[in-house]
Amino acid sequence: MLHIDQRSLRFRLLAWLGGVALLVVALTWLLHGVFLQNLAKDFLGERLKREADHAVAQLEQDRLAVPASLASASQRYQVFHHLYVLRLDDITSASDPAWQRQLAPLLDEQSDALIEVTGDDYHLLVYRRHFTWQDTSGVLLIGEDFSQVEAGLATLHWWVGGIAAGLLAVLVTLNMLAVNRGLRPLWQLRHQLEALQAGERQRLSLTAPAELDALVAQLNRFMDDIDLRLQRSRESVANLSHALKTPLAAITQVLRGGRAIDDERRRKLLLRIEDINAQLDAELRRARIAGPHTGHMTHLTRDSQRLMDMFRSLYPHPSFALTQSLNDREQVPIDGHDYAEMLGIVLDNAGKWATSEVRCHVRATSEALILTIDDDGPGVADKDMARLGERGTRLDERHPGYGLGLAILAQLVARYAGHCRFERSPLGGLRVVTRLPLPDVKSP
Repeated sequence: MLHIDQRSLRFRLLAWLGGVALLVVALTWLLHGVFLQNLAKDFLGERLKREADHAVAQLEQDRLAVPASLASASQRYQVFHHLYVLRLDDITSASDPAWQRQLAPLLDEQSDALIEVTGDDYHLLVYRRHFTWQDTSGVLLIGEDFSQVEAGLATLHWWVGGIAAGLLAVLVTLNMLAVNRGLRPLWQLRHQLEALQAGERQRLSLTAPAELDALVAQLNRFMDDIDLRLQRSRESVANLSHALKTPLAAITQVLRGGRAIDDERRRKLLLRIEDINAQLDAELRRARIAGPHTGHMTHLTRDSQRLMDMFRSLYPHPSFALTQSLNDREQVPIDGHDYAEMLGIVLDNAGKWATSEVRCHVRATSEALILTIDDDGPGVADKDMARLGERGTRLDERHPGYGLGLAILAQLVARYAGHCRFERSPLGGLRVVTRLPLPDVKSP
């Protein structure tokens, strides 16, 4: 038994197109029957009217007495093969006495008109014509049996219905061909996705309709993002392998040696272990970078306030102040963890070096998210500004650290196609300005 998937786009298109085609053809066929019958009635009615006018003109030319005129009319209408009823004064003549009884009520009405007369076994079209002849009022009824015409019209109508059914079948076939051809890019896309999964191709490349351009571009962007994450993971593993090999070898050598571990050697071992811990922490933080196009959103007010509260508890001595200018853009398409990492790195540095105050301003425009953090610490010499963000760079040894935070910040910002700027703060310390471009749409 043939299974039809009603969720299929092909099935839905064919069902809608076939249904619309059937509705149009059926409505056209019904209207054809109505218009054809009305056209036949109008044609026969006009012919009956002309014959009635002609008959009245002949009566006026004969100038006979009333009985003779009735006899003359009887002979004339038998030639026309039409039924008639003629009344002059109180004398009535008819082509058939039966019709005279049936149509007698129509003689008493005053207007000239085309009238339909129906019965169990007949359907007549009758035209009523009032006239004056030799100072005598007369009424003439001329009629024709319409049932024979209707039978011919019905035959013609069913022939037209058969032709319409054939045209409908042709139209459905053409719709199937058009739908199959229109859906071909989707089948090509499916085959290319299967080839991607099998490793037979690296990217999608098909001549697609304009409606699929965004889909293909988005899929390629996702694959680029996956490749980038894979590359970053491999680089992290390589970095860890390279960074940990030497300190682990030194620790192993010390532990395997027969010498006693004095305070100096213990201090060196602790430094090695702390270095390993820092390298692991840095690489794990890099591995957690999500980057754009993940579909995650950051709630600026909530996430910024949460970070400020956390650093207030970590560094109780300086005050942390948060100001915002969001321009009704409360949410932005940035992964929440990435946002916390970017803002947290700078706030952590500011909290370490600030004397009494740290200010954070979050500004969102239609084009970018701008984070500005100021502190009133000792700041950085102008000649050293360019070195900030380099991997492993520490400009002061008074606080613990390994110079990796700003390097991670630089990587994070680069993933979002943004940039960082370091300059002297109006408070006297360091100002860090991070700018991240945003798509030109408002968040829901």
